[in-house]
Amino acid sequence: MEFAELIKTPRVDNVVLHRPFHSPVWGTLCLTGHHLILSSRQDNSEELWLLHSNIDSIDKRFVGTSGTITIKCKDLRIIQLEISGMEECLNIASSIEALSTLDSITLMYPFFYRPLFEVTEDGWSLFSPEQEFEQLILETDDWRLSSVNRDYSVCLSYPQHVMVPKSIDDDSLRKVAVFRHAGRFPVLSYYHKKNGMVMMRSSQPLTGTNGKRCKEDEKLINATLKHGKRGYIIDTRALNVAQQARARGGGIEQEAHYPQWRRIHKSIERFNILQESLIKLVEACNDQSHNMDRWLSKLEASNWLTHIKEMLTTACLAAQCIDREGASVLVHGSEGMDSTLQVTALAQIILDPRCRTIRGFESLIEREWLQGGHPFQQRCAQSAYSNSKHKWESPTFLLFLDCVWQILRQFPCSFQFNERLLLTLFEHSYASQFGTFLGNNDYERNKLKLSQKTLSLWSWVNQPSEIKKFLNPLFEANGLVIWPSVAPQSLQLWEGVFLRWNRSSKYLEEAYEETAHIIEYNKELQVKVNALRRQLAELETEDGVLETP
Repeated sequence: MEFAELIKTPRVDNVVLHRPFHSPVWGTLCLTGHHLILSSRQDNSEELWLLHSNIDSIDKRFVGTSGTITIKCKDLRIIQLEISGMEECLNIASSIEALSTLDSITLMYPFFYRPLFEVTEDGWSLFSPEQEFEQLILETDDWRLSSVNRDYSVCLSYPQHVMVPKSIDDDSLRKVAVFRHAGRFPVLSYYHKKNGMVMMRSSQPLTGTNGKRCKEDEKLINATLKHGKRGYIIDTRALNVAQQARARGGGIEQEAHYPQWRRIHKSIERFNILQESLIKLVEACNDQSHNMDRWLSKLEASNWLTHIKEMLTTACLAAQCIDREGASVLVHGSEGMDSTLQVTALAQIILDPRCRTIRGFESLIEREWLQGGHPFQQRCAQSAYSNSKHKWESPTFLLFLDCVWQILRQFPCSFQFNERLLLTLFEHSYASQFGTFLGNNDYERNKLKLSQKTLSLWSWVNQPSEIKKFLNPLFEANGLVIWPSVAPQSLQLWEGVFLRWNRSSKYLEEAYEETAHIIEYNKELQVKVNALRRQLAELETEDGVLETP
């Protein structure tokens, strides 16, 4: 298919662009295969480049012979285009709708994007299971890197290599995979250096109504326990939901077969409930009525902050079991690809200082979310404005990023990265020129040959000229576990995402730049103070020598 077939009118003059907190811009609108571009006829006015894949929905309105197209984007901004001429307006709207809903992944922009910067580091090869395992064997020899899934025949949503207990062979893993939903058998998620405890993740066991068991599964899980220790299974479903799953072939670990494990149920919402919550929240944030009661009522009705609280509470529970109870943990829900990954990733943010650095956070995203099998292509197909709702859409990753922001806000000196990195990940998970978030799992990314045909987001982020934008000027390395407050009073609306386009951020950006400048100046003064102290000490020493008879 040629993109030209979908573009009925490639160019329109005298188009007016309206954006919140910006003056109207008159210019020429151009449509390409992947971008909507508006070039201003005014001096010193920036161009608008909007990826078609970033468009969530469009609305048309006509007055006389001219029309207005309202474009609602996946990054939550709303823009309006005034176009004179009904035919041109209809053609532009029709073309945008077609170009923003392409079915084929290989027609998306990452396959056509050619960087204007020199690629000095291949982001695709930065974080591999092999590299993670090399770090692990420096701490313990109880684990091995298994290639049981090298052809993806055991589990489509797992990577080719996974870390499992050394005492469990590949034949046993195959049997356990049959016993777990979609083949997602328990694998290592995190090793706690402080006490040797571990966190694993998987999907639900397929016990069914007959209480089916798998001795290999029991052996695998028990292999992670130290002598005389108990473990915790954190099920991200409410108890009644987990029990109902047995009627559909799923289920829970029976206490009789897992006597050394205590099961804890934490209800974490997924799929359409989260999606509806996001839609209600964005609707509340866009309400310009300025009525306080209405705003607070809508905010509460969205339940978004409630989901944040539930998620952080469960992550803190997992971290507490590992660090304070000295117990290993297995986390799973139904499929193990959504709430499970939220919990394991957030628990590592709390426990592991490395995950609070830029490289460590990138590694966490790669390991837990991308290689862990979160289906980004399905979950991020639409955002908060789409008219067509599918079963699999859910802001799972956005909720995780929001939780990270909540922790960052409570511990502003413990993170090497700033809010801007979180915003960048949110934007690129929904629409990007990079191939990092394309596909639903490692199998699909390999099949699409993304590492050969597209550029990794990490290749761009880690450039020296770019990475400095993501550095937190307040950062001071903190090797301790950090315990965020989950009290309702401690949680706030993430304005950087949800109010980003509804208020001017000019003064906030200026304040941030001034803060960075003050901290840098303070460092320079500290260096001078230290130098003067050394000089003073040397002079005092010399005086002491001279005074000695």
